[in-house]
Amino acid sequence: MNVLIKSARIIDPDSKHHNTICDVLIKDGKLDEIRKEIKSRPEAIANGTEMEYNAENLHLSPGWFDLHANFGEPGYEQKETLESGSNAALKGGFTGVMVMPNTSPSIDNKSMVKYIKNATKGNIVDILPAGNMTKNGEGNDIVEMHDMKSAGCVAFTDDKNSTKRNEVLKIAMLYSKDCDALIMNYPNDNSIANNGYMHEGITSTKLGLKGIPSLAEEMMVDRDINLLDYTQSRFHLSYISTTKSAKKIKEAKAAGLNITADVALHNLFLTDESVNNFDTRFKVMPPLRTEKDNKTLVNALNDGTIDVITTDHTPQDEENKKIEFDNAANGIIGLESAFGLIGKHLLPKIDISTIIEKIAINPRKVLKISEVTIEEGQPANITLFNPALEWEFTSKDIKSLSVNTPFIGEKLKGKALAIYNNGQFKSC
Repeated sequence: MNVLIKSARIIDPDSKHHNTICDVLIKDGKLDEIRKEIKSRPEAIANGTEMEYNAENLHLSPGWFDLHANFGEPGYEQKETLESGSNAALKGGFTGVMVMPNTSPSIDNKSMVKYIKNATKGNIVDILPAGNMTKNGEGNDIVEMHDMKSAGCVAFTDDKNSTKRNEVLKIAMLYSKDCDALIMNYPNDNSIANNGYMHEGITSTKLGLKGIPSLAEEMMVDRDINLLDYTQSRFHLSYISTTKSAKKIKEAKAAGLNITADVALHNLFLTDESVNNFDTRFKVMPPLRTEKDNKTLVNALNDGTIDVITTDHTPQDEENKKIEFDNAANGIIGLESAFGLIGKHLLPKIDISTIIEKIAINPRKVLKISEVTIEEGQPANITLFNPALEWEFTSKDIKSLSVNTPFIGEKLKGKALAIYNNGQFKSC
């Protein structure tokens, strides 16, 4: 079915139509016409070959893409399945996500890559698998990168299992050059973090909880940048959370190194003080830091130091969250509430054009996958949204199998309305 979108403000800094109000006709899965006015076709609507979409304060952008999502399947289907995770992404306005290899068995071979690809074929939401960098994510033996990339793996990471062995990461970086693969690492020196539970500071001292110093991240950022300089590969730092880390990345970019970075959305506005009542919903990794760190990270997004905002969607079942803080699992679900939280906490600190760069354009550039732009003749991969719509996030908005979020009952601003991708149109 063709779709005629009426009077939408286009937000796409890479498009000549950026910040203009246009009608957009999607025909046979492509952006067929983009003009100031396209006449409605009542006969086509009547016979069911075309639908017309209107909404107040309608905005249109390239489809949003989340760089870090945990869907559990296979192995942890009680937390999330590929289907429920896809539904959560749709609800939040995302047309694509990269799923982490935190599964059982882990995504460390081409068969597992193919499993993810085949299980999600034909989805309106593109599900792209990241593969482990090492076998079973244990940090020892490098996976078969060539085979996995040819099967559809778009990046290599052991995710929150930060790579400890310098020589392993060095070899992985060197191997990656041969097949132009992206290596991603979460910088965390656990010998310094010492299995802490939250940010090391005044709040952790008051609560008597073992803290994770910023130094645990910053020392690994230094190490990773030094290895990148040596190997001259391309590299991505995940989940940046501290002021000094952002400074080091900025310096590395200025030196000409091929480095990119992301930040989890909740690390941009929540602080360690959220943990004051031992609420395990605020237990995340990296931990919530300070207001100073929040401000620095927002500035780093504005000046291009940090390339991507990610949800770090991490479902956890109740038995792993509703327990003592020390023993609780890390993570917050984030796909469904992401844009509403962005609108509430980041706009206008970050303008809408930059936001779309960080959640739609840059994630695809980082991965070197097909980029999406709002131009005639291009495949239709779009998100429709209202950045000013105020709404309450309730349990009914959660499509994930897990409910580990502190934002239920919170008034949000900005909402995804619908997406179009892979020849399909669905309301969010």
